[in-house]
Amino acid sequence: MPRMVKVALGILAVAVVIGLISLRGLRQHMQRLTTTQSSEEQVRHEILAPPISTPTDTPVQAKIFWAAGPDKIAPIEVEIPLSADPVERCRQLLQTLIANPPTPDQRTLPASAVLLGFYILPGGTAVADFSDSLTSETPSGILSESMAVNSIVKTLAANVPSLQRLKILIHGQEVDTLAGHVDLTGFFDLNPAPSSATAATPNPGLPLAPASAQIAH
Repeated sequence: MPRMVKVALGILAVAVVIGLISLRGLRQHMQRLTTTQSSEEQVRHEILAPPISTPTDTPVQAKIFWAAGPDKIAPIEVEIPLSADPVERCRQLLQTLIANPPTPDQRTLPASAVLLGFYILPGGTAVADFSDSLTSETPSGILSESMAVNSIVKTLAANVPSLQRLKILIHGQEVDTLAGHVDLTGFFDLNPAPSSATAATPNPGLPLAPASAQIAH
């Protein structure tokens, strides 16, 4: 084999080794960066919304709905202290949903979102009031907005069966959509009361009422 070819092959081999080492180092750097970013998000959220603790807190296996892919959510059981008071319990659940996703990719709500208030009205209607960042930092699109709202709805429904429906406010105000698509002007069903067997049968000649919460186009 000509000497120049051997030299060229040697240089190529060295370049490949250096490239592999650099790639491994880059991968480790990205992992550290992801971990650091997640930790910073956790610290920032704890400053904005300190953990909620009540005298009646008891460790519970709660079902929290986080992202399970680019277009769906799924429940993950986590043991967290939950209050016997329904309002405080809901606040604790939503703070966990925002602050503690298992991985950054499973996040459904912006890390900077803050639950400003939570109320339960007579009849099981819940009202969740979020900071502006829920609308401004949720990516615009039917999938991302639906996943955000569904993670809130399903988390509350799975852990607080006394709730029947949910109204979402932004900084104390009703808004038309979350980020341009999901309608927030209505209510979202949580654990609706079963219809009475003796309820009157709707007149088939009348149009059906629209759903209380719909997707805006």
